[in-house]
Amino acid sequence: MLAVYKTTFEDYLKEKVGVREPKNLYQPIEYILSLGGKKLRPVLALLSADAFGIDYKKALDVALAIEVFHNFTLIHDDIMDDAPLRRGKITVHEKWDVNTGILSGDAMLILAYQYLESYEPTVFKKLTQLFSKTGIEVCEGQQLDIDFETRDNVSIDEYMQMITLKTSVLVASTLKMGAIIAEVSEGEAQKMYDFGLNLGIAFQLQDDYLDAFGDPKTFGKQVGGDIIENKKTYLFLTALEKCNSSEKKRLLELFSLKLDENQQKIEEVKTIFNSSTASEGTRFLIKKYTQQAFEILETILISDNKKQLLRDFGENLMNRNV
Repeated sequence: MLAVYKTTFEDYLKEKVGVREPKNLYQPIEYILSLGGKKLRPVLALLSADAFGIDYKKALDVALAIEVFHNFTLIHDDIMDDAPLRRGKITVHEKWDVNTGILSGDAMLILAYQYLESYEPTVFKKLTQLFSKTGIEVCEGQQLDIDFETRDNVSIDEYMQMITLKTSVLVASTLKMGAIIAEVSEGEAQKMYDFGLNLGIAFQLQDDYLDAFGDPKTFGKQVGGDIIENKKTYLFLTALEKCNSSEKKRLLELFSLKLDENQQKIEEVKTIFNSSTASEGTRFLIKKYTQQAFEILETILISDNKKQLLRDFGENLMNRNV
């Protein structure tokens, strides 16, 4: 069924998103949306609506809004990170230029809100209130991520708060928006949100882990990118806590260097991540948050087969290598 959701959404995406004038505004939008990706969030929107007993196709505009918003953040993130690749392909600002990336991204944010206009007023209000809350939280998370780059005293708790805002709230909101369309009680909608929040944290921790230890052929982004950019991920912060004094000194030295695509630096940092048990601890935490998500899932008033679909989704997320 997950494959059906994905195929249905991809067909809808092609139908709704196309190039019009001015082409230099809309071509980058079509480009970023055509790069593939796992379509996790749109699938979750459709699955949530379906789980609560309505035709999942009624959630297609929510799924579209979420996907367009998500890709808008990716265009701007790639500009801020000066990233060369996205999903294994050249990034928008590299293919066009930075100004085009900024403007096309801005247009995507506005388009995302327009897609929600298809819902009746009461539902539309709830959707846009949640969407706006989530959008500002994503910006807060991004700013924290930027702030951490120049701080030497980032705590693990602060990092967890940052990834919750930057990544997890969007997953959570996607699931809750499916529940809002189904017009279920606030309590049930909030349970779906909490399920997504835990799943989203597990997703981001897995992404951080794969950034260091993923297969370049399947990961789709530059492996070791976070290390090159000296990002203070959970792996890095845990390694600082767990490693011995000489390793800590060396890790801090390596993260004070600005080196483009330095494979030796990447390998040396990964060795410390392993020897300090930071990599093992990250894998444990991914499992912990996934398990917490499943415990919440059990309390939601949906059928067992829908719970199983959501559980399968979470397990695939935990075991992915892309």
